[in-house]
Amino acid sequence: MNRKILFYTHSLAGGGAERVWAQLARGFAGRGDDVIFVQDFDSQDSHSQENAGCLGGSARRALLGRNHLLATWRLARLIAREQPDISVSALSASNLKHALAATIAGRRNRAVLSYHGHFKAEPQLLSRIAYLLTPLLTRLAASTVCVSDALRDYLAAVWRAPPAQTHRIYNPVDLGASAGAAALPLDQRPPVVISASRLVAGKNIVGLLRAFARVQPDQARLVLLGEGKERPAIEAEIARLGLGSRVKLEGYAQRPWTHYGEARCFALFSDHETFGLVLAEAMACGLPVVSTDCGGPRELLDGGRCGRLVDVGDIDGFARALTECLARPGDGLIEKARALAFSLDAALDAYDALFDRVRASAGTPEQRRPICPSSSI
Repeated sequence: MNRKILFYTHSLAGGGAERVWAQLARGFAGRGDDVIFVQDFDSQDSHSQENAGCLGGSARRALLGRNHLLATWRLARLIAREQPDISVSALSASNLKHALAATIAGRRNRAVLSYHGHFKAEPQLLSRIAYLLTPLLTRLAASTVCVSDALRDYLAAVWRAPPAQTHRIYNPVDLGASAGAAALPLDQRPPVVISASRLVAGKNIVGLLRAFARVQPDQARLVLLGEGKERPAIEAEIARLGLGSRVKLEGYAQRPWTHYGEARCFALFSDHETFGLVLAEAMACGLPVVSTDCGGPRELLDGGRCGRLVDVGDIDGFARALTECLARPGDGLIEKARALAFSLDAALDAYDALFDRVRASAGTPEQRRPICPSSSI
């Protein structure tokens, strides 16, 4: 029996979480569900355009507006009118508005929240308020999803989310797109290290540069994909370390697969990661990975069995791991096999099972009376 599923987030602008949301919505629409994709606003930046491409035209779309209070009320009226079997939101501020809207509409027993980052990774005021209200929001909703066991444990221990209602579902990777990245065997490629992330403080690109400066051989090169406010500081550090001829800032890459196919290994020097989508993408391309042991990467790398884990901030240890990885990159088969756990179908199946449990627990017909009328927005 096909379902009606409402996906909600602030917009398609941003990073990996928004792309994941678009992929999941498109995936459920492709499986025959009636999907409504709801955003506060539409953006014309490059990230939004890429993520909109992931969504495609398979879902109905609705815009609520940038005013948070008005958007919450409009979302409540939309939920009351559409009566979705499941409504699901991504990121903390959207979780807050969704939980309130679903309560107003009398549908909170069909509402699913999803968390993609730590408190400190979402600095906006409303996001911080939403995180502080996590103990309440996760009890208002029927269920809560975290993108890693590390994040689930954090949400339960620090923010008192109810463990029985909190589930881990890994983010999906576009394995079809990554399949085209195969090029020369790893050991025949030039000694290129690649990294991809937003250029912001928590990704610690400066620390990565300091580790790379100690890597052997000294003809190895580092390619950085991404943009962000830390670019001036990163450029200054490249100059200070004398790495101008060995490090290239490529900027934001809409399709990074070509770059992955030209590299011998992937590096992530973050201070914290709840999942690490770029690691999963690199592994899907068969790249060996060196990462700091900063949360989600330990799960993605299966405790270090599918990649090299180094303590957070350990510049010397990271340099040694990169040097070893460049010298013995392997054949990429272990990494590709591990990446299958992060396929879109695996994520859809996990959400599918959760949605069916939530719908069964909610029962039919709906018993709660909506607070708001169901007239059109």
